[in-house]
Amino acid sequence: MINHIKTMFLMIFLTIILLVAGELLLGDGGIVIALFVAVVLNFFAYWYSDKMAIMMTRSRPLKESDAPQVYEAVRELAANSNLPMPRIFLMPTEQPNAFAAGRNPANSVVAVTQGLVSMLNQRELKGVLAHEMAHIRNRDILVSTVAAVIAGALMVIARFGMYGMMFGGGRRDGHPALLLIKLGAMILAPIVAILIRMAISRTREYQADATGATFARDPEGLASALQKMESYARRRPLQVNEAASHMFIVNPLSAKGLSGLFSTHPPIEDRIKRLRSLNVI
Repeated sequence: MINHIKTMFLMIFLTIILLVAGELLLGDGGIVIALFVAVVLNFFAYWYSDKMAIMMTRSRPLKESDAPQVYEAVRELAANSNLPMPRIFLMPTEQPNAFAAGRNPANSVVAVTQGLVSMLNQRELKGVLAHEMAHIRNRDILVSTVAAVIAGALMVIARFGMYGMMFGGGRRDGHPALLLIKLGAMILAPIVAILIRMAISRTREYQADATGATFARDPEGLASALQKMESYARRRPLQVNEAASHMFIVNPLSAKGLSGLFSTHPPIEDRIKRLRSLNVI
């Protein structure tokens, strides 16, 4: 419940930033423009998030005959979580990873990589799939997509504001203090949006770990899988669009050094520690 409240607060705060930035950087009609942009982008995110995810990762439908162990685990988890059976896809890469997509449980997909199927044992595979089923149950895919879209809209608005100032808008604003405020908004709004999006994503990952552990009735399976997956991802980052990286259970890109501070995924060590502290019956 605390995680859900935190996510709702962050989403409201992110929307407020979008509206304020729209008014400040685009003038009197900025709020209307910002709202229109948010509504249009969220509409497409709601209806087409699964198709976009499958296309961006070049995934294809996975036949049961090619990976019966995946279907066996997903059927068991669907029964445990009282969820419909999602469509299952395969991403052709050797990095062990997985993601879920879709606007609601009735229109959801789970995608696994070839490396996940071949490298993990059945206990670990079940733990990973339970995590993805938890994302579906908690409707995290939609939340993460909307947060990403709003953050993207903020960056577009900031860019338009910059162009407006470059081509004479700044000279018509009058007071120098207002110009400084606009400059600050152009710089800070996208950064704050990224940080809020990161906080939302990390909160949902922790929640999906805990919920998935209850679905699988085995926190250790996911904990063990996370160790293997993180180790491989650090050695061989996946060539995937950065806009899609937040969907994966483990950051598919290299998160070493400074980039790790801005990762949409919480530290693997913290996730494993929390999993191993759970008392699942």
